[in-house]
Amino acid sequence: MNILLLGSGGREHALAWKIKQSKKSSALFIAPGNAGTATCGTNIDLNISDFESIGAFCQEKSISLLIVGPEEPLVRGIADFFEGTEVKVVGPSKEGAQLEGSKAFAKHFMQRNNIPTAAYMEFDESTYNDGVVYLQQHSLPIVLKADGLAAGKGVVICQHPGEAIAEFELMIQQSKFGEASKKVVVEEFLTGIELSVFILTDGKDYVLLPEAKDYKRIGEGDKGLNTGGMGAISPVPFADKDFMKKIEDRIIKPTVEGISKENINYKGFIFFGIIKVEDDPIVIEYNCRLGDPETEVVIPRLKTDLVDLLMATVNGKLGNLNVETDEKAACTIMAVSGGYPGNYEKGKPIQGLDISVKNSIIFHSGTKQEDGHVVSNGGRVFSVTSLAENLEEAINQSKDVIGHTDFEGMYYRHDIGFEFIPPPNTDPESHSAH
Repeated sequence: MNILLLGSGGREHALAWKIKQSKKSSALFIAPGNAGTATCGTNIDLNISDFESIGAFCQEKSISLLIVGPEEPLVRGIADFFEGTEVKVVGPSKEGAQLEGSKAFAKHFMQRNNIPTAAYMEFDESTYNDGVVYLQQHSLPIVLKADGLAAGKGVVICQHPGEAIAEFELMIQQSKFGEASKKVVVEEFLTGIELSVFILTDGKDYVLLPEAKDYKRIGEGDKGLNTGGMGAISPVPFADKDFMKKIEDRIIKPTVEGISKENINYKGFIFFGIIKVEDDPIVIEYNCRLGDPETEVVIPRLKTDLVDLLMATVNGKLGNLNVETDEKAACTIMAVSGGYPGNYEKGKPIQGLDISVKNSIIFHSGTKQEDGHVVSNGGRVFSVTSLAENLEEAINQSKDVIGHTDFEGMYYRHDIGFEFIPPPNTDPESHSAH
């Protein structure tokens, strides 16, 4: 069958890499793709928000399956656009995508379906003064979230009432995040350790994919500014069978039952951002697609044919399928442009991408072909994923491979997975400064 995959990041390269391995895939097109996806299929210059052009292309190339990588086309209703056509879309309807597209929608959904989440209130222009009073009286720290999509930047953790009120004003009165912060969700701050859990659902049944933990901060030891993600590991050592059973019973099953009960058309991925507070899982957020860089660490552990899973999803037949997962551990480390997540330069030639190491894969994120060379074309440029018998070996192999690559200004974290690796017994005098 002919398949079209929308997106241009590391998530899309990992999906394209896996789809290419399926006997069910005859032709794979990626729009717009990157230099890495070009090795798995044909990159097509299409705007992922131009549904008419995507529809015309699907007709021209007899596309049977459309896989939507990023959230924006889903929130804007691409699944609804193709409803009733020959093209089956992996992704929820516009209503279903509100689980990610509106923090308030997601919170109401969780309340209705008794899914554990942080206590919250929501405010807009009309209730602005009530919000200020609420913030003055709330315990600290406190979390402010823009209701809509803000390219992953719409969440602010405030340590002081004055800071919270200033941010609240910026969001609502001065449209800090544009339309996204016309409404603000104010949430209690939860202390714990986070993980990402993924399912595919056809709206009635679901299959569980490998879980992951990603590392958002730019600096080692989880310090500094938030990024799109600097790396990830899978499996997650603290997510044992008992804890995963709590997640399934308290969060996943009620979510899928809620979708079914409320007649929400949802055929695609759900990402559960979960925090472990003491020994209980609590939902921080939903995403209506796979995460990045988690996809790059989860998909290589998936043994089952991905196209089979996606076809069962769109045809409502997931109840008949089992997912087989590689027992090996995986670690992904992201190489980013100097200056990221602030200002950075593009167009830097990349060396070492042709390195071939067993059980390691390089996934491109922000790259493009220019005069026969692969050059940087984004903040997050590429990642290295390695699989090994245990997490420590996977981490070390990814560090070794990424150490053989380079571009001007390249930076990566050396400590992905650090909290799960025992520190070496070294003489404190022998430490060198880095």
